[in-house]
Amino acid sequence: MASSNDTSLAVSCRNVGMVWAEGTPRAHEALCGIDLDVKPGEFVTLLGPSGCGKSTLLYLIAGLETATGGTLTAFGKKVTDPSPERSLIFQETSLFPWLSVWQNVTFGLWVNGRKARERREVAADALQRVGLYHAIDKRPDELSGGMRQRVAVARALAMRPKVLLMDEPFAALDVQTRAKMQDFLIDVWKDSSASILFVTHHIDEAVALSDRVAVFTARPGRIKTIVPVDLPRPRDLFSPEAEALRRHLTELLRDEVDRAFAEQEMMSAA
Repeated sequence: MASSNDTSLAVSCRNVGMVWAEGTPRAHEALCGIDLDVKPGEFVTLLGPSGCGKSTLLYLIAGLETATGGTLTAFGKKVTDPSPERSLIFQETSLFPWLSVWQNVTFGLWVNGRKARERREVAADALQRVGLYHAIDKRPDELSGGMRQRVAVARALAMRPKVLLMDEPFAALDVQTRAKMQDFLIDVWKDSSASILFVTHHIDEAVALSDRVAVFTARPGRIKTIVPVDLPRPRDLFSPEAEALRRHLTELLRDEVDRAFAEQEMMSAA
């Protein structure tokens, strides 16, 4: 395993832990002993039961929260604050309804004081990459759910990130739109050369997208194992190889899901 300050790694986690509300009666351990390396341009999926700390790990990598243990670096530099190099995309698109699509895409650039003409040029390029240039002057409420998620991706791309952190971005979409968005994301990922860490509960989604799948235990979240996905792209998700991988991931998750449900039932009964 490479050292935590290895500049060749997009993200490196060493024994990372997180305790929410540490030192209070409400304290609970979300993550414990996370060791994970992500290479530049690699697509890694975080798969696990609800409440196992997958999203928490994204927040730590984004610099929105500070780990209570361990070391976390990006390209050899310790993560202490948010950075344009690491963009986080949430499940909810969080677009501003009063702004046009191009203004939403370049909101971060506006905060940084970039001029309107330059921002619009950046927006045009980002929207072209996600296939939404025609919507540049529309408002978010004029777009479908899948189109709004593409705008959220374009907003992240406008900051030219080296790492895209995606927290169940397609969870609210119907099955057909989700499949289309997965294909779209693979195209954008190849074009951008960014590393992607993608949180999902869906085994099919992990098989469709990943170079590797990090399987999490129930809370406190640990990485149970990391499974390589050696399937050619574009992927045939009905192939015997894909089916075998789905079965393997299902077996790895079964005990963890049972533990997570048992814990939730205990908390509800308390």
